[in-house]
Amino acid sequence: MEFLEQRREHALALFRIIIGLFFVFHGVQKLSKGVDLLSWPSGPVTLIELIGGGLILIGLWTRWAALISSGAMAYAYFVVHQPKALLPIENGGELAAVYSWAFLLLAFTGAGAWSIDTLRKSPKKSLAAA
Repeated sequence: MEFLEQRREHALALFRIIIGLFFVFHGVQKLSKGVDLLSWPSGPVTLIELIGGGLILIGLWTRWAALISSGAMAYAYFVVHQPKALLPIENGGELAAVYSWAFLLLAFTGAGAWSIDTLRKSPKKSLAAA
């Protein structure tokens, strides 16, 4: 278990990077389909996916970006998916639910290693973690 514990910050950083990248891709996909950024709720959600996902990806203001992204995905789940059926597997809301919980986790844990947030706190610590 010590092997895993010693790599916790790096595993968290990889988790953050991949989740942020996938979220950005989700926003890019919506833009490529012609989502109107001024329409509710798809426009603001697309911007949250692009901007929030990008901030999470690079680890800048991670906790705030993750909290906002988590709320956006919870909103998407309860407003768009949950009225169709009770369970995520029935209503097609698995991705929104997983994103919501993943971002909530990042809101509590922070960015981890390899992030601008870590560089801003302590340059010596972040370089040692790399």
